[in-house]
Amino acid sequence: MSNLTHAKIVPRPSKTRGTANHGWLDTKHTFSFASWYDPRYVQFGSLRVLNEDRVQAGEGFPTHFHKDAEIFSYILSGELTHRDSMQKKGAEADDKNTFSRLHRNDVQFTTGGRGISHSEYNEHDRDWVHFLQIWVLPWKRNLPPTYHTRTFPEEDKRKGFVNIITPLKAGPNATLEDEKAAVPTKEGTIPIHADVVFSAGIIPPGETFHYKVGAGDVVTSKSDRKVYVHLPETKGGKSSIRLDGREDAVLKEGDGAYVTHVNANDMLQVENVGAAEAEVVVIDSE
Repeated sequence: MSNLTHAKIVPRPSKTRGTANHGWLDTKHTFSFASWYDPRYVQFGSLRVLNEDRVQAGEGFPTHFHKDAEIFSYILSGELTHRDSMQKKGAEADDKNTFSRLHRNDVQFTTGGRGISHSEYNEHDRDWVHFLQIWVLPWKRNLPPTYHTRTFPEEDKRKGFVNIITPLKAGPNATLEDEKAAVPTKEGTIPIHADVVFSAGIIPPGETFHYKVGAGDVVTSKSDRKVYVHLPETKGGKSSIRLDGREDAVLKEGDGAYVTHVNANDMLQVENVGAAEAEVVVIDSE
């Protein structure tokens, strides 16, 4: 039975995503990206890119430039190595925000701002890496470029949805000192320059988690939030979830759903109706 009768939930089947297989890279795009364009799928709120990527060992994305985008990678399996434009292989620094070898449960975040360059490679000698790359449009252009890297323990995500990214506490008018301090609205999360919350949970079979829209009071825009739910392809098709108890809102692996007409503090029910645990990510924007 629906608990959010005022909410509109529209599933987005995996088969509608853009796909490309370059041999070393198998990628699926929820929104128009690179050479794939569909005017129906350009963005949702501040969410501009949601790519599910698999990269072969020894391959990756060479140094490339980003500007005016908030970009983060959520590692599902394997290993992904991030280097900024100053870091060369074999000359690794101790600073995890300029060099980081990411594994499952790690999140690497970049503020492109006025311009930044980095590379992302799978430097493992055998295993593919499977990760989500997500881009959010910032509330302001020409911000100071920054990096953040943090681990979010798996055991916490098995207890309920974990908030991973929340807005920069100082807001759009942050000073340079505020930017350097990088304080998020919720302690222990990564700060983003947008009214956006990114969360993840790992739901055991037969169990139900509840996602609190807007993570409560951490967002500025309280009404008509735009929530995108995505179920990554992690269990060979054995995972499946149902949103808000609705029979027409059942998602299989690779599917997503647009949830609209919801407000901060609304509770979205996410039920695992599959045979395997379901790792669910939520991007919640103004």
